[in-house]
Amino acid sequence: MAWIYLILAGLFEMVSVGFMGRLQQRKDILSFVLLIVGFSASFFFLSLAMKVLPMGLAYAIWTGIGAAGGAILGIVLFKEPKNALRITAITLIIGSVIALKLIS
Repeated sequence: MAWIYLILAGLFEMVSVGFMGRLQQRKDILSFVLLIVGFSASFFFLSLAMKVLPMGLAYAIWTGIGAAGGAILGIVLFKEPKNALRITAITLIIGSVIALKLIS
């Protein structure tokens, strides 16, 4: 169950980063509220996962999901540049998260 909580935490982190981009574009109260709710849910699920998983592992995977997901959302939703180097970096983050899971 801890791994499910950790994945949920990472997904909420990723979505919250997307809401940060939305807030920059719209500057409305709904975007701000969604940002706060998203980060709150992310921290909540991370805290549940860390009751079982080691802190270093949980934090690394949580930030990896958030960083890679946020970069992908930036490319897809906010027209941020996509080039070979950026895609390679995202792939390395995802690969590192998978490797951490496999060795834990």
